[in-house]
Amino acid sequence: MGLALGCLQVEQSTVAIKEVFGKYADVLEPGFHCVPWFFGTQIAGYLSLRVQQLDVRCETKTKDNVFVTVVASIQYRALAEKAVDAFYKLSNTREQIQAYVFDVIRACVPKMDLDASFEQKKEIARAVEEELEKAMSAYGYEIVQTLIVDIEPDERVKRAMNEINAAARMRVAANEKAEAEKILQIKKAEGEAESKYLAGLGIARQRQAIVDGLRDSVLAFSENVPGTSSKDVMDMVLVTQYFDTLKEIGASSKSNSVFVPHGPGAVRDIASQFRDGLLQGSMTRS
Repeated sequence: MGLALGCLQVEQSTVAIKEVFGKYADVLEPGFHCVPWFFGTQIAGYLSLRVQQLDVRCETKTKDNVFVTVVASIQYRALAEKAVDAFYKLSNTREQIQAYVFDVIRACVPKMDLDASFEQKKEIARAVEEELEKAMSAYGYEIVQTLIVDIEPDERVKRAMNEINAAARMRVAANEKAEAEKILQIKKAEGEAESKYLAGLGIARQRQAIVDGLRDSVLAFSENVPGTSSKDVMDMVLVTQYFDTLKEIGASSKSNSVFVPHGPGAVRDIASQFRDGLLQGSMTRS
């Protein structure tokens, strides 16, 4: 209705291209304008100045012969001062940008291995942005930002990469587990060695105490009972130890049947064996 009356409203962040008898005449800014159509004035079209986004999916091959799909996001906008170039010089802006993106990505990615392409996404985005900036500025467009959103290898390559990663992590876990078990074994062996060492010290001190006690008993008994010899005292001590041993065996609740040779000459035999052992030890040392 407004155009029929020669009136026009241009929305914010938009410009209108005015023509007179098919020839460019002016760029109409946002607001109210008079367009006397009966004098040959008409609106050729509208141009948005808002930032627009174009998502491009480009399939290419890496240096190590892995096919990947690179997803790029291009943010661009038309410049108000170059609205005429943006409106008249390009028939399909999105296809033009997409062609440049394909060209740059397919020139950069084949120079990189698959792992390097993931690590150098910013470098790929920078190369795309620089090329687009040079090309599109001549057509009245500004490249606001270029992002490499994703790099998608083939599904089989993804599974293989996950399996390699899982195997590497399992190998590290196995090494850590083996190292932990090694430390436990070492600590256990050190503990057992320390325990045996301390047990040996205890036994040695116990035997030393027994020897000291026997010596003191023999000396005391010989002094207090005239006419007794050291042999008599040792025989009496052996008899006492013998009966104490029998008493301990009988009192133990965990003992099974134990057969001990016992008779009137048992103590004498034990004493004889003990003395023979001492004599053999003395001869061996000499």
